[in-house]
Amino acid sequence: MRHIYIRVIIGVIWIVAAAACAISGKNEMAGLYGVLGAAFLYTAYTAWKKEKDDKGGR
Repeated sequence: MRHIYIRVIIGVIWIVAAAACAISGKNEMAGLYGVLGAAFLYTAYTAWKKEKDDKGGR
């Protein structure tokens, strides 16, 4: 479960970095950081969902 929390924290950091870049006007980097943040959050969600399903089947 710890790896899921780490992925969420890293994903949120990337999203915050994307927002900061968007505010400063660096849209290319904001897009890149947004994609990275979304990827980390998606993998955290899928890992959480898989772990939840595995525990429910016992």
